Amino acid sequence: MSAEQVVDTNCSADCVPILRPEENDAKKEALKRTPFSKFKKVHSHFKSPLQVAERPKVSLEEEVAELQRKKEQLDLEIAQLEAEGYRVEELEIHIDKLHEYNDIKDIGQSLLGRIAALRGTTTRDLYSHFGLELDD
Repeated sequence: MSAEQVVDTNCSADCVPILRPEENDAKKEALKRTPFSKFKKVHSHFKSPLQVAERPKVSLEEEVAELQRKKEQLDLEIAQLEAEGYRVEELEIHIDKLHEYNDIKDIGQSLLGRIAALRGTTTRDLYSHFGLELDD
């Protein structure tokens, strides 16, 4: 044994050696939880998958001009839709009906899931049992 590996020699043959703190640190280094990987840096800092690309700094005047251009483009699209016979009030009613439809559909999906769990089957099997299309 080297001078760095001091063990208690006052014990019998089946005794567990007692290591100094320096040796414990060396053993901890050797037993890291994540092994070395040649494909990526395993011990690097956390990097969020949601990276926000930094936009170049623009002046307030340029930003205002861009927003005004977008507003004019949207006003033009609204005018075209109104010329085709669409009305804002009708669109709002249609959107409200779509929200109601989606809420009812979500409740139906939830009920089908519960029935499937109680019967020990899949919701796919229940669709055919109740005469529903998978695209419904």
